Amino acid sequence: MEAEKILYLLGNEAIAYSSVEAGLGFASAYPGTPSTEIVETLAKLSKKYGFYVEWSVNEKVALEAAYGAAVAGVKSLVAMKHVGVNVAADPLTTSAYTGVNNSFVIVSADDPSMWSSQNEQDNRYYGLRSYIPVLESPTPYHIKDIVLEAFRVSERFGHPVLLRTTTRLSHLRVPYSFREPVREVSPPEIVRDPARFSVIPAHARRLRGDMLRRWSRIEDYFSSAWFNWVEGEGDKLVITSGFSYSYVVDALNRLGLEDVKILSLSGMIPIPRKLIIEAAKDVKKVLVVEELEPIVETHVKSILFDEGINVEVAGKDYIPLVGELTLDSVVKGIGAWAGLEVEKSISQPKIDLPVRPPAFCPGCPHRGTFFSLRKAVNRSGLKPIYSGDIGCYSLAVLPPFQMQDTIVDMGSSIGLANGFSHVLPEDHIVVATIGDSTFFHSGIPALLNAVYNKAPMLVVILDNRVTAMTGAQPHPGSGYNINWEKSVEVDIKKIVEALGIEYVIELDPFKIRDSEKIFKDAVEYVKRARKPAVVIAKRACTLLIVAWARRRGIEIPIYTVETEKCIKCGICYNNFTCPAIYPDDKGIAHIDPALCVGCGECVDVCPTKAFKPVKEWSEEFKSLWW
Repeated sequence: MEAEKILYLLGNEAIAYSSVEAGLGFASAYPGTPSTEIVETLAKLSKKYGFYVEWSVNEKVALEAAYGAAVAGVKSLVAMKHVGVNVAADPLTTSAYTGVNNSFVIVSADDPSMWSSQNEQDNRYYGLRSYIPVLESPTPYHIKDIVLEAFRVSERFGHPVLLRTTTRLSHLRVPYSFREPVREVSPPEIVRDPARFSVIPAHARRLRGDMLRRWSRIEDYFSSAWFNWVEGEGDKLVITSGFSYSYVVDALNRLGLEDVKILSLSGMIPIPRKLIIEAAKDVKKVLVVEELEPIVETHVKSILFDEGINVEVAGKDYIPLVGELTLDSVVKGIGAWAGLEVEKSISQPKIDLPVRPPAFCPGCPHRGTFFSLRKAVNRSGLKPIYSGDIGCYSLAVLPPFQMQDTIVDMGSSIGLANGFSHVLPEDHIVVATIGDSTFFHSGIPALLNAVYNKAPMLVVILDNRVTAMTGAQPHPGSGYNINWEKSVEVDIKKIVEALGIEYVIELDPFKIRDSEKIFKDAVEYVKRARKPAVVIAKRACTLLIVAWARRRGIEIPIYTVETEKCIKCGICYNNFTCPAIYPDDKGIAHIDPALCVGCGECVDVCPTKAFKPVKEWSEEFKSLWW
């Protein structure tokens, strides 16, 4: 092996590098914050170290692909955000029944406090309900060791392992010691074993027994494994789960508590029963500190009751049930549990920052789509219900658009619209808005359902050519693979037509007036025919194009305002709300050249044609759009 290299990595990048050191052979994922950087990093490393990596169309397919590779004897990893595990739950659960023939690590990036998610579910429950062991790093500095252990445990027991991380752990930075792996590549051999991998009921009944026996062996291992340990001495015990250990150590130091010992559980599912009994038998009180749900707390109370160990066990009566842990919340919780007076705030200075609501980026094609769609729908005289979805376009829930009445899960826009369209009276128009990547992820079955059941709705597919919300990753419609190498470009319009949609049309959202006319005609079709119609708003993510232009030295055209033509109507900055456009103290519009990206949408928005390009688009700039 070569000498170690010291790298300074995001937690997600450290997970990727550790997987390479573990001998990874296959990786798959669907991008979703806070997990995205794991497989992005693996893609960069894949050619050098000789393993396969892909963006899959959704989390279920990603998990099945990695599961298949592990059945074929290849060390595999699949990564997704916490709600993505819901999509993959079917094969996830069954993978524990069959087991695998090499390491199979499922990374669940949970999101306490919902920084970029619609819920903060605690995916340790998936380990509990699916009989899949859960590992979580107790500190940033343990990431490498815990990832390597996840691969070892999975291979040793022939069983999938859930590696849990959180937004905080995924996105902090940590020094990482990377040792170049020596990879011995040998072709995998799959042994046909339908009695194990064809999970019909007769096989499944036997497989469940096999799974429970493996589970028992894993529990015994967790009770003696290095990653679960007791430190300190005293008649009080704090039990931590995963990353909560880091907060507890700092909190005890802040409080000056020395008569407290810590039981750190980095492997908390299955619960290491023997270790808990040993740690709790000689203490007077126990506090369980864990982020989100009282999973460990519930188990500890049950175990100690069964063993007749009469000790007070506390948890969520001191530690928050909502949101990610902070040093403040843990100090406050442990202090109150220990009977100490704690000042109100320790780590957070009180600063009144100005409120900055999120907004569409300058030049975002979604802004033009919603602007023209709203005008067309309002002029139709129908009452709109906007069924929204997960993506950048979720920002349309905010003023001035307010055109996302529901946002539930990936693909739910068309799914919920199926219900709305059959129960709302005919003076309503149901509009489902869904992104291109989300359409591939889970919109196709819902649209097929709309065709089959003749659901009168307008479906607007916002095709900005990439999975923009998570960092502009390519998808089947982009025409590129994970390494931005040319691949098959799947045509959304052809898919929609193949599903049986009779009315489908594409538009350019930068052409506001043309778009309004197309939306007007589509709404009239739905009203008249009582069938679904699809409009595809097709224009690449402007931020991606601008980044490409800057890297290649191509001049970005910008626009300006002929101020003598401005009538101070405010449409451009109050209704269209491009961040590059601002009013002066007299209400006259101006463009900030530092923010303008040359999209030209403002030209059609202005009733007096006050906007004009400083320089027209060059052929080089035009060539970047696809």
